[in-house]
Amino acid sequence: MRSRSAVSIGLTVLLIASLVVAVGIGAVSIAPMTALRIVWHVFFPASLTPDWSPSDEAIIWQLRLPRVLLGAITGAGLAVVGASLQAATRNPLADPYLFGISAGAALGAVTVLLHTGAFLGPLTLPIAAFAGALLSVGLVTGVAGSQRRLSPDRLILSGVAVSFVLMAATNFLIFQGDRQGAASIIFWMLGSLGHARWGNLAIPAIVLAGGLFYLIAQARRIDALILGDESALTLGIDVAKFRLRLFLVAAVVTGTLVAVSGAIGFVGLMIPHILRLFVGSNNRTLLPACALGGAVFLVWIDVCARTVMAPEDLPIGIFTAAIGGAFFLWQMRRRRV
Repeated sequence: MRSRSAVSIGLTVLLIASLVVAVGIGAVSIAPMTALRIVWHVFFPASLTPDWSPSDEAIIWQLRLPRVLLGAITGAGLAVVGASLQAATRNPLADPYLFGISAGAALGAVTVLLHTGAFLGPLTLPIAAFAGALLSVGLVTGVAGSQRRLSPDRLILSGVAVSFVLMAATNFLIFQGDRQGAASIIFWMLGSLGHARWGNLAIPAIVLAGGLFYLIAQARRIDALILGDESALTLGIDVAKFRLRLFLVAAVVTGTLVAVSGAIGFVGLMIPHILRLFVGSNNRTLLPACALGGAVFLVWIDVCARTVMAPEDLPIGIFTAAIGGAFFLWQMRRRRV
């Protein structure tokens, strides 16, 4: 217990330090203490006399801080969803990207961005992404078998197949859409936090908090699923209904995150595996650790994305796919899949 607490405290400190340092890194470098002073001045303008330029304040407050916070929210959400999907399917290779949920969310988002427009106002994009993610969950569970008994192996295989089909539909919509808009959509689909603004943070933060709270509250039931359907049934759990509820939570969280950051893969695959080495498989401790670890991971991946070819902003998905693909192959080799 002491080691698990130490890991959680360490991840919390690391996340705070990462947020402070990351806001100062970019094409224009700003010292961490200056960045902290700028943020403090925004909240308490009478407490400090500005010794920085207005452009530095605009960069920190209007661009980088919302971007860093969105990266932390997205990384936390994807890692938590990945951990819950791995438990629900009893498959160590489960991930919202590989499971097809991200592909469904991207389909809904692209439909709105290129073809229908924001007919429901600011909520149009997250609702459409959630509807696409929900469509993906329905297709996966339908293809995998009857709702009374969903085989974990069939679920993950169905997820991969559905993901390919939905990505094909998404690519067709992009091809049929406006050429100028299609170029920006393709960049967004590869994962980007470049459009992060303060107005984009509230909905994903609320959804992440609600999803994490529910999953932690259901941690004992999730642990029971890992033992097998028969063991979970003997504990009085309606396995099919509970697994579907987990898929629904995964769809809500993933759809919301895809709407604001695009389809970022493999975060939900890597982070749970890494943190199980330190905190074990008990989801009551694993899920919060995944939230912290995923947040730290994506904050620094975004730093790499905006500095490797500065001032060019590379898609985050390029980095996560490269790292995650190697991790996926290592997992297959380690488990002799």
